Amino acid sequence: MARICIDAGHGGNDSGAVYKGRKESDDNLALGKAVAAELRRHGVIVDETRTADVAVSLLERSNLENRQVYDYFICFHRNAFKPEQAKGVEAYTYLNPGAKAKGLADKIQAALVGIGFTNRGVKAANFHVLRETKAPAVLVEVGFIDNTGDNQLFDGKRDEIVAGIAKAILEQLGIAYVAVSPPAPIPTATELPPTPNQQSGQVLYRVMAGSFAARENAEKQKEKLKAAGFDATIMIFKP
Repeated sequence: MARICIDAGHGGNDSGAVYKGRKESDDNLALGKAVAAELRRHGVIVDETRTADVAVSLLERSNLENRQVYDYFICFHRNAFKPEQAKGVEAYTYLNPGAKAKGLADKIQAALVGIGFTNRGVKAANFHVLRETKAPAVLVEVGFIDNTGDNQLFDGKRDEIVAGIAKAILEQLGIAYVAVSPPAPIPTATELPPTPNQQSGQVLYRVMAGSFAARENAEKQKEKLKAAGFDATIMIFKP
């Protein structure tokens, strides 16, 4: 089974870059947790270096990673330069990356560029979390926190960013991405077939207790209601 370590950069008294009250550490954590949840939905085992706003040293991060065998180590950051003067996304691997790290970095970079971020390329760096971790490692700078346009992308397209990164990781792992199915629509009163009493002019008020795409789930709900002492029946609705 695939196993990933996700590292949300900074935290606690180390806020990272700050712009107009916005802290990089908060953005890193929110993104890391969301990507972790999406990977777990696909059966991937995910460990995280932090899941709250706490300080974690670079050594603690690499030590945590080195205690397990991971397929990949992925670190999330936001970039900063001079207010409103730089923008875009870039991914980093270690100085002599293997094919796995480079392949994952390329996929994540392409996914984020496809969402609308300026392409600053895939680069190599001697960062601690890239050098001192055993697994193929990638560090991603998801836009500039001191750029209004990048922040609008980060906030406005959050779901697309999470899905794009998750898809890239899953593709690298050889796992097919499965989109979340939208809930079945709940019919309005005018869409429900009339009962004999309604046809005769009497007004009835129906109480809905769920709408299901699968018949077996509807049957389970009906049995639960009956067990609780409520009369229940299944009505078929075709949108």
